[in-house]
Amino acid sequence: MHFKTDQGNKSLNGEEAKKLASEDPDYATRDLYNAIASGNFPSWTFYVQIMPERDALNYRFNPYDVTKVWPHKDYPLIPVGKLVLNKNPENYFAEVEQAAFSPSHLVPGIEASEDKMLQGRLFSYSDTHRHRLGGNYDQIPINRSRNANRMDYSNRDGFMSVMGNYGGYPNYEPNSVAGTAKEDQSYAQSKKFINGVTGRYQPNHPNDDYFQAGELYRKVQIK
Repeated sequence: MHFKTDQGNKSLNGEEAKKLASEDPDYATRDLYNAIASGNFPSWTFYVQIMPERDALNYRFNPYDVTKVWPHKDYPLIPVGKLVLNKNPENYFAEVEQAAFSPSHLVPGIEASEDKMLQGRLFSYSDTHRHRLGGNYDQIPINRSRNANRMDYSNRDGFMSVMGNYGGYPNYEPNSVAGTAKEDQSYAQSKKFINGVTGRYQPNHPNDDYFQAGELYRKVQIK
């Protein structure tokens, strides 16, 4: 997934950056706020790259290696939509400081890959939010789902539970009480075939660690 700026790329020189860092550290935040307030909404175009699973088995490097970028000539960017910032927060603490983002918060149709870094973050981000904001951080208005029925899962109890705590409904499934959570297989993740032997081995997947550095020097670097 890629978010590419629609504003173009601009930067400060060393002297400007040093001056702003010491004299006006809120420069970037104020610039963003003022742009949105004036109706000059910043936007990013959202793209995806798609690699068939059969390609991943023998690609020139491990496609889940977070230090590698899939070449666009092999897997072109496919435009999906835009991310537009068109409103400033009315209460910074409530809408920004309490926001809790996590890669485990996925909509149906998007699933996590086998990327080891991502797999670790699927639980660690949510654990961090529970430590920072409390066990019921998903009940805070900025994090609460707008359209999903709060009876669609059985989280309950705990510090600062303010959603009625599901009344007297049972918190297990299956149960015979109407209106409580029931497993919906249509949201189940797809199945993946895995075969192999566990042990301590050197990686046997082709992993060309020099290809991308060479491409950067030969084709991408601005001279």
